Amino acid sequence: QVQLVESGGGLVQPGGSLRLSCAASGFTFSNYAMSWYRQAPGKERELVATITSTGGSTNYADSMKGRFTISRDNAKYTVYLQMNSLKPEDTAVYYCYTYRGYGLGSRRDYWGQGTQVTVSS
Repeated sequence: QVQLVESGGGLVQPGGSLRLSCAASGFTFSNYAMSWYRQAPGKERELVATITSTGGSTNYADSMKGRFTISRDNAKYTVYLQMNSLKPEDTAVYYCYTYRGYGLGSRRDYWGQGTQVTVSS
């Protein structure tokens, strides 16, 4: 069974930092790209960052560039999101995500349960 379990969320002050972790199991972690998404109350879920299976390439949403860093440790089946210079608008539930392709036009999504990040004075 594919499982993604996020941790590391909490309350931080504006300008502070937080490191999220996503522990994966049930699949060959090193074969899959991983992503972080977030969803604030009343807003759509949005992509935060993506990292390739080897960790050799990363992509970020514009608002996160220069502040957030996604990384992974394939030996530990874990993907991380280092968040710096946090702003109140970063407050959201952060989700770990991956997907499997089962052939042309076939795809299955996997989501963690999320971890709450609150940025407030």
